[in-house]
Amino acid sequence: MTDPVVPPALRNIKALTFDVFGTVVDWRSTVEDALAEVAQAKVASPTYASLPAASRARLEALTADDWARFAQEWRASYHVFTSTFVPGETAWKDIDAHHLDSLRVLLRAWGLADIFLPSSADDDDDEGGEEVRSLSLVWHRLRPWADSAAGIRRLGTRLQTATLSNGNQSLLRDLDAHGGLGFRRIISTADFGAYKPHPSTYLGAAAALGARPDEVAMVAAHLGDLAAARELGFRTIYVERPGEEQWGPREGRYREAREEWVDLWVAEGEGGFEEVARRLGIPE
Repeated sequence: MTDPVVPPALRNIKALTFDVFGTVVDWRSTVEDALAEVAQAKVASPTYASLPAASRARLEALTADDWARFAQEWRASYHVFTSTFVPGETAWKDIDAHHLDSLRVLLRAWGLADIFLPSSADDDDDEGGEEVRSLSLVWHRLRPWADSAAGIRRLGTRLQTATLSNGNQSLLRDLDAHGGLGFRRIISTADFGAYKPHPSTYLGAAAALGARPDEVAMVAAHLGDLAAARELGFRTIYVERPGEEQWGPREGRYREAREEWVDLWVAEGEGGFEEVARRLGIPE
């Protein structure tokens, strides 16, 4: 294999900032599995027979496809929450708190409140107790993609590697440890009191890394994230992951991104972050 030619726009970068959910970790399969496992454990519990029959029938009727839809709705609520957050106006809530609140809303919407949210809860903050709270923290235990740990560590031999995620600090530290990812820096948008795509998050990360925006490349599986970073001077690296891209291949903005402004594009099946390292000329 011939040595790659590093894209000109990426020759002088000093740091890489990574989106995490979907780009570094496979949230979908992990969350779907956790939902199904909690449901199975509930059905097998000694107190299950005492729960309302209609609710038990509802839970037992749910299939793997249903749990996949539940997981997608949970994830969609995150997008709505972060995209509508207005720094300085919206009351602050971190992603852990959002995931817990959103889970409770979904359990009610899916007719599972009698199963997981007993009405005897004395305090809304403790609604559902430890079982629901633990499930909400599944986002701290997401499995990385197969290339993530090796690729990030390889990239880190030459460049600063940092998360740039809407996840809170404890969540990101747990994901880094759980997946053995080896990030050199953990940066959360919460550090800046905002959520992507607010400009303060990207510019704050560059400043934290001691670099100009054009010396940092944003790495993401979402073209919208890259577009927001690019507007502020960041370089862009797209790593395609299954089921993650919201822009359709037939859309003009997708074609424009691929043909005109994404500095490095790694398609699904091409090796992910290890391929990024190879194309940047970083040896194994």
